[in-house]
Amino acid sequence: MPDRKLLRTFDKETLIDMLEDQAKNWLAHDGLWFQAAERHFGMEAAIELDSEAWRTFTQIEAKRIMRLHNIEPGGGLDALKQALKLRLYARINEQSFHQVDERTFRFEMNDCRVQSARKRKGLPDFPCKSVGIFEYSYFAYTIDPRIRTRVVACPPDPHPEEYYCAWQFTLEEKPIPKEEILS
Repeated sequence: MPDRKLLRTFDKETLIDMLEDQAKNWLAHDGLWFQAAERHFGMEAAIELDSEAWRTFTQIEAKRIMRLHNIEPGGGLDALKQALKLRLYARINEQSFHQVDERTFRFEMNDCRVQSARKRKGLPDFPCKSVGIFEYSYFAYTIDPRIRTRVVACPPDPHPEEYYCAWQFTLEEKPIPKEEILS
């Protein structure tokens, strides 16, 4: 068990700074892992491996968020919004929510640390759409199997300046069969 006594010695601001720093470290590791896979196996294989990892990780993350924050399974769109705000990368990326109607909202990643870094370096957007489809679809499904996920835009898609990617979540009347999550 980790040393919780040590963590209790820090003030709230230090703990917040540590959480943000750990989110940055996690993202750096994710990026370095991907670059190594790309060097060894090529971009297509690296994206396939990344998709497989995200399919599993995103479900683990959703379940842990739900457990820690008492989010009931099947909690609908409100539960999904709350869980999206509590994801690790929410500490380091800017995101927003836009209600479309009572059964649908759009989630936008307004500033993505990965894409912003690439932009500063003069590089094209990282083509994360195929990985994002796994990530967001399985995250939403884990929160509530009635939620259908649709990509609005995600690199390599063109996107407006105000966001890098956008996802639409719709609450269906019945659970979506697991084999239809990605359709």
